[in-house]
Parts: sequence; C-alpha cells; structure tokens
Amino acid sequence: MPSAECLSPRQEAIVRVIREWIVEHGEGPSVREIGEQVGLSSTGSVAYHLDRLEERGMISRSDRRWRSCRLSG
Repeated sequence: MPSAECLSPRQEAIVRVIREWIVEHGEGPSVREIGEQVGLSSTGSVAYHLDRLEERGMISRSDRRWRSCRLSG
C-alpha cells in the first residue's frame, strides 16, 4: 500500500472505515456511510477527502461511484 505518512487524522479515520466496512460488507461504504462513521455530515467534505486519498494512491475505484472504492496495495 502507498505510504500513509502525512495523512490527516480524518483521512486516517476514513481509510480505517473503508477497510473495516469492506471486511464486514464485502464492498466499500457509500459517501454518507463514511460521513456517519467519521463525524462528517457534509457529503462534499467526505468526497473531498476521498479525492485526496485517491490522488495519493491510497484508494481506487472501478467506476465513478465511491461504493466501488477499494484500498490500494
């Protein structure tokens, strides 16, 4: 997996939520589900963090939906 250094605490929490959700449910969480788990009510804020994580190579998605996201590496 790409380096996790310099992730914000919120981004670390999002990666942790995605990892645990995939293990439990077999697919990535929705933007709203991520927000509920990390304390963000704005889907735009969640999407911002997901975009930054995708740019860093920490997560990827197979289509335009975030539910298809998976951890890289």
